[in-house]
Amino acid sequence: MIRRAHPADVPAMVELVHELADYERAPDECVLTTEQLHTALFGQAPALFGHVADSAAGVAGLALWFRNFSTWEGVHGIYLEDLYVRPQQRGAGLGGALLRELAQECVRHGYARLEWSVLNWNRPAIDFYEAAGAVALDEWTGYRLSGPALTAFAA
Repeated sequence: MIRRAHPADVPAMVELVHELADYERAPDECVLTTEQLHTALFGQAPALFGHVADSAAGVAGLALWFRNFSTWEGVHGIYLEDLYVRPQQRGAGLGGALLRELAQECVRHGYARLEWSVLNWNRPAIDFYEAAGAVALDEWTGYRLSGPALTAFAA
């Protein structure tokens, strides 16, 4: 079952995010805490939204997302920050159900698009996304300003 995340889900969601970081070969880069995720999802001004996939074993997957905005189309969209299903729960359709729920969220609210990034070596995820009808934005290159470079540029 796919549903909106509840405050009681936050500890399991943090665990899943850390599992995702491990899968993406960057476990030391993930410092997310339960308190941080709780505030982002359920604080006074939530900027992050979440859905979870429930199974008999508990929370088996998650989708964490936020609204973006297309200045060209004049409407919001969804940026999917994290989509993850525990390895032992894969193959049951939970990832597809989470992605479909976000597509339905877009349609319900008149959002123009659903976007995300995927590591170029993650062939299983790429195949999954392409099977859903997603297309790679090969003409766009993502950039990030963070850490000391962000601080230096801000000065």
